[in-house]
Amino acid sequence: MSDFNLSCPIPLDQYPQVLLAHGGGGKLMNQLIEQMFAPTFQATTPPHDSIRLNLPGEKIAFTTDSYVIRPLFFPGGDIGSLAIHGTVNDLAMSGARPLYLSAGFILEEGLDMTLLWRVVQSMQQAAQQAGVQIVTGDTKVVDRGKGDGIFINTAGIGIIEHNQIIAPPSVAVGDQVLLSGDLGRHGIAIMAVREGLAFETTIESDSASVAPPVLELLNAGVTIHCLRDLTRGGLASALNEIASSAKVQIHITERAIPVREDVQGACEILGFDPLYVANEGRFIAFVPPHDLDKALGILQQFDPQATVIGSVTATASQTLGLVTLESGIGATRIVDMLSGEQLPRIC
Repeated sequence: MSDFNLSCPIPLDQYPQVLLAHGGGGKLMNQLIEQMFAPTFQATTPPHDSIRLNLPGEKIAFTTDSYVIRPLFFPGGDIGSLAIHGTVNDLAMSGARPLYLSAGFILEEGLDMTLLWRVVQSMQQAAQQAGVQIVTGDTKVVDRGKGDGIFINTAGIGIIEHNQIIAPPSVAVGDQVLLSGDLGRHGIAIMAVREGLAFETTIESDSASVAPPVLELLNAGVTIHCLRDLTRGGLASALNEIASSAKVQIHITERAIPVREDVQGACEILGFDPLYVANEGRFIAFVPPHDLDKALGILQQFDPQATVIGSVTATASQTLGLVTLESGIGATRIVDMLSGEQLPRIC
């Protein structure tokens, strides 16, 4: 990993804050791009409206996402690293190897320039660790009070180097459901900072790229029927979406789902269910029984808490599919889709 420059390259004695002119297409906008964005993201092509990329293979994955999190910085991450991880992870859920990202910034007039520099540096560090390049972007500045500091959009391109169809329609009865790690840390970390809550231990977000374990599964020849990252709506919403699309019944066991004790305690205090709390570095994988041991062994190399939490038990008797859970006391209940927004502005 290369060292990152902590000194903001913009002349802060002249421009300590973002001005409307930084998004106006003139000298200040060019200064922002040429002195901050382009060197940090290691742009190697001259400025142009688009970039030409050479992509190996014939199949690509393409995705986009926007990030409006509050607060901008939180234990375990910030809006910059989150913008990289979120889009890289979306590509990985198609079984793609992430390669290139775009970055679009909507900045609020008056944003502290050193804060922007911290975000940009964090983005580049996360991109370098994830093995992707930020190759194009855009900047807009909105009036003071209209933008909440900074919003970021990232779009991503990856290549698909296998012949598997990793999507809900591939899910089959008998598939085992694997969870890549513990639940709930991202949402609770955001909530704790936002509301000024103090716990005995600092709960850090799980924000990270999940591409390495996914690519390792594929390199090992594991058959993967479906992948889904557990962001807004958490595990419960992801399972319901897959059950509905695949028209199957999925049964999970509560005792098998890893939730840290401090996260569980925070959820009980705040009235949240960990099954619905957002994560930014966790995913589920649906694999056939014959590949279960191999898949689990690989995932546990990346996170020892990776585990089997359930299986696909039957074809759904209803159009929308069904998710059930065996509770800690042995009772079975239906796990519904999240109704409303449990934690707004968490990504």
